[in-house]
This record gives sequence, structure tokens and C-alpha cells, in this order.
Amino acid sequence: MIRRALPLLAVLALAACAVPPPKPMPMPTAPAPLPPPPTSTPEPLPHVRDFSAARATFVRETSQRFGIPAAEIEAVLAKAQLREAIIKAMSRPAEAKPWRDYRPIFIQPKRIEDGRAFLATHRDALQRAEDRYGVPKELVVAILGVETSYGGNKGSYPVIDALYTLAFAYPRSGDPAKAAREDQREAFFRDELAQLFALGKEEGFDIATLKGSYAGAMGWGQFMPSSYRDYAVDGDGDGKRDLFNDLDDVFASVANYFAKKGKWEARGPVMERATRDAAAADFANPGNSVTLDQTLAGLAAKGYRPASLRYLHLDVAPPVTLITLDGVAGPEYWIVYNNFKAITTYNISRLYATAVHQLAEAIAGRTPDPA
Repeated sequence: MIRRALPLLAVLALAACAVPPPKPMPMPTAPAPLPPPPTSTPEPLPHVRDFSAARATFVRETSQRFGIPAAEIEAVLAKAQLREAIIKAMSRPAEAKPWRDYRPIFIQPKRIEDGRAFLATHRDALQRAEDRYGVPKELVVAILGVETSYGGNKGSYPVIDALYTLAFAYPRSGDPAKAAREDQREAFFRDELAQLFALGKEEGFDIATLKGSYAGAMGWGQFMPSSYRDYAVDGDGDGKRDLFNDLDDVFASVANYFAKKGKWEARGPVMERATRDAAAADFANPGNSVTLDQTLAGLAAKGYRPASLRYLHLDVAPPVTLITLDGVAGPEYWIVYNNFKAITTYNISRLYATAVHQLAEAIAGRTPDPA
């Protein structure tokens, strides 16, 4: 479960991760398209600016913040490599695609079939997580399907390399108008790098050996280090929080994230299609963040109505908003609720949240399989 604090970091969600082999499970679906794995000899980064002062500040502050000897931090960073492949991967997020091209990556018969098989195999453990946290088991399965193809592609980048590269060596444009966003990005990844050191101390990990995505996300559910520390739970009572090998911990932790971070509403709606009146004006809702500042009655007055009859009295329905996606047949209008916003706490992209929801619905058998 990945903390997505910044809109500019929406690309993190599709990162995949690799660590020790999981428990036996059904054959996973083919991994989603991902950047090629790192080579044994990292590509040199051209024109890397001098970041020695920033690195020294990081070591000092991380040591003070988490009580880790500075020499230990220096020893780990000495093993970290700057990788051009990580920079390239971050520059081409799948979420830049239109919905008509993004959807087929995840909503496809093989991924649905594998999701159903995975749910059937692990139904009891998934049901325990659902009973405890109120988060549907098919949603947890869909997250694992989108993030790592049900554990089949957890990534192959050293996590320390990914975070070190993004914290200190991501290219800056030199454009003053972009400086604030670039400062935010660096601060985000430096904090995640610091959180990785804290995670290693708390969980007994050798963080130099951990593998994950090009963005530093780890395990079956692709948790960033801060989310691992904040939301991972011990699902089977063995005294450990193992999101690499222990599926009880994985299921419980993904569900716990949605319950706590996303404020998931048990049995609440996620999204539904809307019809648009011919005379309706375009609904302005730019960007990726979801603000539930509309009502169904208000949207109906603007010419957008829910296709279902979920709420017979529109004036008593919960807060909503409307999003528009570029579908194969033209614009698609969707009314989204709190639980849609909950999915965007995992990845702020509306495309990602829609794909996760639709995959979950297909795995549960509530929608027809795509051709």
C-alpha cells in the first residue's frame, strides 16, 4: 500500500517489486508492461549534479531522527547505485495514456481468470481480512493483480538504488516555475529513503538486499517504506509484518490501508455510469485529485444523472463528484463516491482507481468478461 501524498507522484502505483519467492499459488498472469530490469552494471547517469552536501545532511538528519548510527547509513549508501533506467522509467508513466488504452492493460480475460483462481485458493485468508477491516476481498485481490500480477512481478530493482537515485539524482529542469514541484519530489523520495532505514531497523531487514519497483515500492502490494511502517500489520500473529512472503500479512495490510488511510465504507458504492443530457455543459473537474464536493441532485440539475436507481431520493445521497474518461466509444461519464477516493489514496490516478474497481467487479463476477 503506497502513500501517494503528491499528485506529481501518481506514477508510483504501477511499479512492480521482487524479493524472496512467495508461498505456492496459482500460475500468475503475465506481468503488466514494465520497464526492463536493471543490468548487472548500472548505466552511468550523465551530468549528475554534485549532491554531496545534500547527502551529508540526509545522513545526519536520518541518524538523529531514527537513532541509527551515521556510519551505518553511510555504509548502506555506499552500496547504492545511481541508475539511468530508473530515471527513464519514472519519465513514462502508464497513467499518461487515455483510458481507452490504459484499460486493456488490466481489464483482460487472463488477468480476470487468474484473479478468480487466486481468490478461490486464498478465500479463507481473504475473508478473514474482509471480516476484520470491511474491505471486500475482491478489491484486495484486484490491487495485487494490478500491482504485481498476483505476485508474479514484484520488481527487480534494488530498493536502495531506486530511492537513492530519485532522492538525489533525478534531473531538474532549471525552470524556476517548476522548482517548487521538483523540490517536493526530492523531499518525498528523501523521506522515503529515510523511512527505508527506519523500516530496516524495526523489522530487521537488510535493506541493501531488498528488491522492488523503480519507484522504491515493495512486496506483493507495492508499499512504499512509509506505508509499510504505517499500515502493514501482522495478519497471522507470528510477530512479523512480512509483505514479501506472508500472504496473511499482505491481505490484512492492504485491507488495513484502505480502512485507515482511505476511510473505506463497508458495502458503500465506488462509482457508477452517468448519462449526460444533450444540452449539458462540460463538467470541469481537472487534474487527478478527487474532491467530493457535489451531490447527485446537483449533478442532475447540471444534466448528469446516475444510470442506476441506487438512490431513489437524490437529495439524501452521499457526497459525490463526476469524472470523465476517454473511452473507445467517446467520453465516459462516471459518478464517483468516497470509496473511489479511497482507492486513489493507493495511487492518485483516476485511471488506476477505475481499473482496480473494474477488475475487482470482474473477479467477483458482477460484470461481463471483456472479449
